[in-house]
Amino acid sequence: MGSGNRQGPSPEAGFTLVEVLVALAVAAVSLVAIAALAGTNIRGTRVFEQRLALVAATRAVLTALPDRGQLAPGELSGELADYRWRVDVRPFRASFVDPRRPSPWVPQELAVRVQAPTGEIVQIDSIRLRPREAPK
Repeated sequence: MGSGNRQGPSPEAGFTLVEVLVALAVAAVSLVAIAALAGTNIRGTRVFEQRLALVAATRAVLTALPDRGQLAPGELSGELADYRWRVDVRPFRASFVDPRRPSPWVPQELAVRVQAPTGEIVQIDSIRLRPREAPK
């Protein structure tokens, strides 16, 4: 009943199954690469934020230390917002420092160690000058 000119779909019309599968494979590989990159960025940001919080806690500990005139040799320790900290104050000893020379200052070695809840540690070693006590 139809016209005799009717032809079926040409072999070039549309996509073959192989072409569709290749396109899906390329899209899947691209999405996996993008997801891996996003995951790496998220982990990197988290590590950076944890490190920044650890440094902020270390600065808070340093800020809360007693004044140089009141900082006696020994150990101080405590906890600040789940960050454990320890400060060791020792006399500074070096070959170029002569303790017999009169000076109004006494050098002290200061070691500040702060540990995050994750276990990461920051340690700052410094020298602090304390006023020499007047002879009595």
